[in-house]
Amino acid sequence: MNVKIEESWKEVLKDEFEKDYFKKLTDFVRGEYLSGKTIYPEPKNIFNAFNLTPLQNVRVVIIGQDPYHEPGQAHGLCFSVQNGIDLPPSLVNIYKEIESDIGHKSITHGDLTAWANQGVLLLNSTLSVQAHLAASHSGKGWETFTDAVIKAIAEHRKNVVYMLWGSFAQKKADFVDANQNLILKSAHPSPLSAYRGFFGNHHFSRANEYLIANGYKPIDW
Repeated sequence: MNVKIEESWKEVLKDEFEKDYFKKLTDFVRGEYLSGKTIYPEPKNIFNAFNLTPLQNVRVVIIGQDPYHEPGQAHGLCFSVQNGIDLPPSLVNIYKEIESDIGHKSITHGDLTAWANQGVLLLNSTLSVQAHLAASHSGKGWETFTDAVIKAIAEHRKNVVYMLWGSFAQKKADFVDANQNLILKSAHPSPLSAYRGFFGNHHFSRANEYLIANGYKPIDW
């Protein structure tokens, strides 16, 4: 398995990699890939969010649940799909809110790498999944690891915007000092809940206003 993580993350998470739960998680995930099952994303993309957005560059954190589980979709960034793949419904709704909020269309394809390169950490709570089986790798240790990621950001970075959509993501706010960061909460952008508070949340403009006020460049959504 070709799995590497960017050096700044490797440094702050080095203690996690030595813990029993992470060793068990590694054994489980490696076994899944080697079993002949189809597992997403490709091993090289498990830590794609970290490799594209080093710790010192993090300005916004968006949290998803687990990777997309259909062919060609997942590439290690939450809500993002590889170029040329049809937009998932949640991403369609994200783009609708951006257009309504910012006043112009977002990118038209589903690859959010451009956001990651600007400092948007697109973090799923679970970083792998079996094909066609949503949440199949949940409860195996990934959630503990991604909790540690949020704690590391909270410890080493301030004036970060956290966009927490849905109750699952909002649990991560427990690790963040609301006095030193901006925590934005709303319903999830999925079609089941977007009309219960995701649409009209203005998270994208509010994030940029906060970043500008704290001396950072706004995100080009």
